[in-house]
Amino acid sequence: MDETTSREKVLKKVRNALISKNENPYSSIDIDSSVYVKIEDTLDITFAQEFTKVSGKFVYCENESELKENIATLISENEWSNIFCIEPEIKKVLVDKGITCKSDEDDFLSMEVGITYCEFLIARIGSIMISSKQISGRRMNVFPEHHIVIANSSQIVPDIKDALLGMKERYGKGLPSLVSVITGPSRTADIEKTLVMGAHGPKELYLFLIDNE
Repeated sequence: MDETTSREKVLKKVRNALISKNENPYSSIDIDSSVYVKIEDTLDITFAQEFTKVSGKFVYCENESELKENIATLISENEWSNIFCIEPEIKKVLVDKGITCKSDEDDFLSMEVGITYCEFLIARIGSIMISSKQISGRRMNVFPEHHIVIANSSQIVPDIKDALLGMKERYGKGLPSLVSVITGPSRTADIEKTLVMGAHGPKELYLFLIDNE
């Protein structure tokens, strides 16, 4: 009776394959070239187009002064009062426009709007890369009903692989414990196939892009 288990048979085949390697029968295939269609527009235009396709709200700012004006206008038009932010530089922008900003832990649960920075913007898919090493941490990207992200045009990269390479260059061996990609506001159609916005995170996602190039 053969007592060899299926697992042992598989492992034996793996060992034999590692010992006696065969020549690659597909040596003519180019595995290094990109499989994507070349991006024709500039990265900022491509990002803006793809970002709005997934229901993101894109706001272009020529400089920091315009950023201040645009954020103040958005907050005023929506009559938001509970603004939460723990990024010192963003808080200064808000204070300069007379906008009250909260950052105490006691005010976290009552926030309407959360404002953060990001790591990179991925042009091809219109997505935002964030990480746990940002000052705003993990929660600010998923908890607020309305999420505002501030980024510079120099943070836009063509593809995910470029963003990941950028993360390796920035953090070296100390990569963040969480690296995530946000593609538009949170949505789900799990319940009776009806689209619901904000089911697992913000129902509105804004991206304010400052031209710093």
